[in-house]
Order: sequence, then structure tokens, then C-alpha cells
Amino acid sequence: MNFKKTGYNLGVIATIIVLVWIGILKFTAGEAMAIKGFVSHSFLMSWMYKVFSDQKVSDLIGVFEIVTGILLIVSFRNSKIGKIAGYLSLVIFLTTLSFLFTTPGVWKISEGVPVTEFFVLKDLAFLAIALQIIGHSSDEAHVDITKKREPGKYYEKVTS
Repeated sequence: MNFKKTGYNLGVIATIIVLVWIGILKFTAGEAMAIKGFVSHSFLMSWMYKVFSDQKVSDLIGVFEIVTGILLIVSFRNSKIGKIAGYLSLVIFLTTLSFLFTTPGVWKISEGVPVTEFFVLKDLAFLAIALQIIGHSSDEAHVDITKKREPGKYYEKVTS
């Protein structure tokens, strides 16, 4: 078993499941209300509430997450799409992690130990996967599959 490849594939598949699942959830009224406290305090996203309703903001975020999940599926076949999907994932998870610093009351002390909203903190792992996707897609982009030197073998381009 190739643990590196299996680990990468499992990480991407898990990211796809989470993004599509949570993206679909964004179309519900409950989720629209649940994210408002985070999104409305974000320096990156709070402007959206001046333009759109609470539900429309949530819907737009859901569309972004679902599209990113779909692009991640395509990334298994197309490294250029993979690179785009990796950067979109990076934006999603950096934005979510920024809520740890922009949302009032997100950090609490429990028996002397700082705790936070762990559903936000878990995005550190997804951020790592997004970086892997970008790196993996960049590595694959350096393989020139148009130049065969021997039947059945492909060679990497030499780039300086």
C-alpha cells in the first residue's frame, strides 16, 4: 500500500465530503443564523450583510463551498483544476480560521484551559490538505505527458 498516495486521496475525499455537505447545509435557515455571528464580524465577509439578506449570504457561501468540492473531485483527473481547487480551499479555510481572531467571545476559559469553537479549529487540518493539493497539483503540472521518449514512459520537464 502506498501510504502517501492513500493518505493524500483520503484527505482530499474527506475535504470534498465536508465542503459539499456543509455547503448544502448553508441553504437552510438554521445554518444561515448559525454562521451570522462569525461572518458578520469578519473583516473579509461582513460587507455581504450590507448587500444581501442573511439567507442569501449563507447561500453564496454554500455555492462557493459546493463548487470548490466539485473542483476537488475533478482535481483527481486535472492538475490545473486541482491547483484552482487547492487555492479556493485555502481561501475557505483561512477565512474560517480568521473567525478565531475576529469573532467576540469565541475563546473561553474552561477550568484554566483556553477553549474555542472546535468546529472552526478543525479547519487547521483542512488547511494542511489544501496546501497539499496545491503542492500535488503543482508537481503534476511539471510532468510533460506530450513527449514520449520510450513507449509507455513519460518524462518530467526540466525547469530552472
